[in-house]
Amino acid sequence: MRPHFRFEDLTIWQRAADLAVQFHSVAGTLQGRRLYRYAEQLRAAGLSLPNNIAEGSGSLHQTEFRQFLNIARRSLFEDASMVLVFEKMGLLQADQVTSLLADCDLLSRKITSFQRTLGA
Repeated sequence: MRPHFRFEDLTIWQRAADLAVQFHSVAGTLQGRRLYRYAEQLRAAGLSLPNNIAEGSGSLHQTEFRQFLNIARRSLFEDASMVLVFEKMGLLQADQVTSLLADCDLLSRKITSFQRTLGA
C-alpha cells in the first residue's frame, strides 16, 4: 500500500492537479508547434498549482499554509494570462480558452474560500 498525504484529500489540490494535467496537454500542443518556451512556461506555472497547495499543507502553521495558497492562486492567474495571450496569438481556440478560464476561475474561488477557513 502506498503512503497517503493529507493534501490528496483536499478538493483544491485535486482540482489543481486536474488543471495541471490540462495545461500539460495544451503545452504538448504548443511544443508540437515548436513553441518550446511557451510550453515550458505553461507546464511550470501549471505544476505550481498543486505543488504549492501540497507544500503548504505540510506547514506547521496556518499562516504559512495561507501564504502557499496565495502563491498557488497567483500561479493560477499566470496560467490564465498565458491562455488569454495564446488565444490572441491564434494558438488556442476560443472554446478551449473558455473551458480553461472557467476551471481557473472556479479553482481561484475555491482557494480563496479555503484560505478564509484557515483564519486571518
